[in-house]
Amino acid sequence: MRWSVEVNWRGDLSKASARHKSSAPKHDMYPPLLLLLVLLVARAGAGAAAPSNAHACASAAANSYPFCDASLPFPVRARALVSLLTLDEKIAQLSNTAAGVPRLGIPPYEWWSESLHGLADNGPGVNFSSGPVGAATIFPQVILSAASFNRSLWRAVAEAVAVEARAMHNAGQAGLTYWAPNINVFRDPRWGRGQETPGEDPAVIAAYSVEYVKGFQGEYGDGKEGRMMLSACCKHYVAYDLEKWGNFTRYTFNAKVNEQDFEDTYEPPFKSCIQEGRASCLMCSYNQVNGVPACARKDLLQKVRDEWGFQGYVVSDCDAVGIIYGYQNYTNSDEDSIAIVLKAGMDINCGSFLIRHTKSAIQKGKITEEDINHALFNLFSVQLRLGLFDKTSGNQWFTQLGPSNICTKEHRELAAEAARQGTVLLKNDNSFLPLKRSEVSHIAIIGPVANDAYIMGGDYTGVPCNPTTFLKGMQAVVPQTTIAAGCKDISCNSTDGFGEAIEVAKRADIVVLIAGLNLTQETEDLDRVSLLLPGKQMDLINSIASVTKKPLVLVITGGGPVDVSFAKQDKRIASVLWIGYPGEVGGQVLPEILFGEYNPGGKLPITWYPESFTAVPMNDMNMRADPSRSYPGRTYRFYTGDVVYGFGYGLSYSKYSYNIIQAPTKISLSRSSAVDFISTKRAHTRRDGLDYVQVEDIASCESIKFSVHISVANDGAMDGSHAVLLFTRSKSSVPGFPLKQLVGFERLYAAAGKATNVEITVDPCKLMSSANTEGRRVLLLGSHLLMVGDEEHEFFMEA
Repeated sequence: MRWSVEVNWRGDLSKASARHKSSAPKHDMYPPLLLLLVLLVARAGAGAAAPSNAHACASAAANSYPFCDASLPFPVRARALVSLLTLDEKIAQLSNTAAGVPRLGIPPYEWWSESLHGLADNGPGVNFSSGPVGAATIFPQVILSAASFNRSLWRAVAEAVAVEARAMHNAGQAGLTYWAPNINVFRDPRWGRGQETPGEDPAVIAAYSVEYVKGFQGEYGDGKEGRMMLSACCKHYVAYDLEKWGNFTRYTFNAKVNEQDFEDTYEPPFKSCIQEGRASCLMCSYNQVNGVPACARKDLLQKVRDEWGFQGYVVSDCDAVGIIYGYQNYTNSDEDSIAIVLKAGMDINCGSFLIRHTKSAIQKGKITEEDINHALFNLFSVQLRLGLFDKTSGNQWFTQLGPSNICTKEHRELAAEAARQGTVLLKNDNSFLPLKRSEVSHIAIIGPVANDAYIMGGDYTGVPCNPTTFLKGMQAVVPQTTIAAGCKDISCNSTDGFGEAIEVAKRADIVVLIAGLNLTQETEDLDRVSLLLPGKQMDLINSIASVTKKPLVLVITGGGPVDVSFAKQDKRIASVLWIGYPGEVGGQVLPEILFGEYNPGGKLPITWYPESFTAVPMNDMNMRADPSRSYPGRTYRFYTGDVVYGFGYGLSYSKYSYNIIQAPTKISLSRSSAVDFISTKRAHTRRDGLDYVQVEDIASCESIKFSVHISVANDGAMDGSHAVLLFTRSKSSVPGFPLKQLVGFERLYAAAGKATNVEITVDPCKLMSSANTEGRRVLLLGSHLLMVGDEEHEFFMEA
């Protein structure tokens, strides 16, 4: 396939492999009282607005329209199309289910399709129920793929999903505009949708967003507004990371974010997604940000265009406009809500709200037709870049894709590789794993999800091609595999099944117990209350551990962190693996790892906190610790409390050692007239003696980028695919600045008993800087440390 040629997704710098050589759809985001109405409207129009291969300019009658002339620039064509529409026709375009314009030969269009980690039918744009395509490859949930710390893998997955999306569109069963990726920061471990994100580190999320968007959109042609194969959407802008907690819900929550946290935590992933990834869509979120609904934040939405160069459309979450008056009471009427979002820069509403109330808003003088024209210009510009208004479909390779390009062997192998590289080995006492096949004739799998295909995908999962459960995968390796649920379901509110599980465990040579979370515990519109294993799962584990012939292997499913401190200390539990939501091939991958066919090398993309963290209010958006109110801070960058497992933690069947063989000892910031002024006025020296330089005053950020050359030695007996994480910290330990920051990462292949060199480029302005209390990014002067594993290298930064 195309992606397998273009990217090296195995994380192998020298070999072809890193192996050892010796679905229930859920409609996104609707408030409960609006859900029924919106779904009825969407479904009622589904027949008219179904994905179509029809081109608006295919008919002879349309050939004379300027918007059909592919030789004209996209902006000219978009304005020409807007000028031809009546007011009613314009309003009918302001919903995700956009009406057609028969007199111009324009077919209806469905904007809402989903592709988070494979095609999903959460939105009406993807339809598995009618047509030749009945399933699509389900890759691991994003949080697990993120644990690979492998950019080329992320790009490969995005390209593979794009191939299937375009093939499904060509078959008339999907659209061209997809609302992914989710790039909100996984700020609180209880967040039900944290599983959809790349984790807690803004730099990692930003890197993931760039790879996903570039891989998915497949831009071709010249220019910033070039043609695209598909459209990706950065969501949810901004500071959205709470579903339901206490008396707070995502529909009415006011996220109170200070300028410091906004600048260096909440906003960076979106800036990278737009500036570097060149995403063609941005979704504004439900919540308010400092008292103003996100979709009404004109200052933020205009900055995206004016400062970040955004060329695309802004869509509301569904139905984020309706709740501004109906739920949040921010405006005095529905018409006021429409006026405030259109004037702020939102272009299209997921749902039917604008279709129902925009005409009234014009009649009451709240908006003008020109406000609608601005929105339609952005919408039609994206459709033009997708080729919807070209006279022919063209001869691009992706126009030839079809059902045979979906559920391919290559995509299934890529899904398996993503699960392999993301799985994290958290504990492995006395090198208990890998198991020796010759010593295991009977294995028991215990747990309520051991034979559950539904758990494999996580949130936003469509219809898998051929899901392999953990039981099925293990039986393919060890024919004598027995199973016992232990608990009726993942909630595990009863001990009724313990007896059977204990008897099964007694007879087996090895016991693998699968515990953790599924979508009954964490999902959209559902946050967790506790970080402990649900119900009596811990009791089940202890009961089984007391009767097994050998220490058991504990496998944890789910996206959010789990407090498994008890297992970490218990010698009866030899090994702990986190396998997240591993996708449709997860059942195959688990035995591969357990029996050493693959050497695990994933690292946690989020801190695993102890249960005591639940005392921290989830609605507190502050990232920095505040000892005066016993607030411990959030994420590895600022959290000052105890952890179960830290960000970036992950073991392997091999031991790795590092040596920084080349790195600068001094970095001199380029001097400009601005820096000279700062030096003269001593503006960078505060009363507390802290020296810093504002990033905006550095003459050239490009000139101070530097490379770090690291030798990575595999001191074990097994080859491995290994993630190298490079951190920095200031030796000044300045309050309010990160305890440490990830400044680079690479995935590499490491042969047993050999050393491999890797080069990581560090951008100090972007990755070493942090925000001060005024929200300005600054670089601390003085001594800093580069850190990889136990290796440290000191360098000095001067102005």
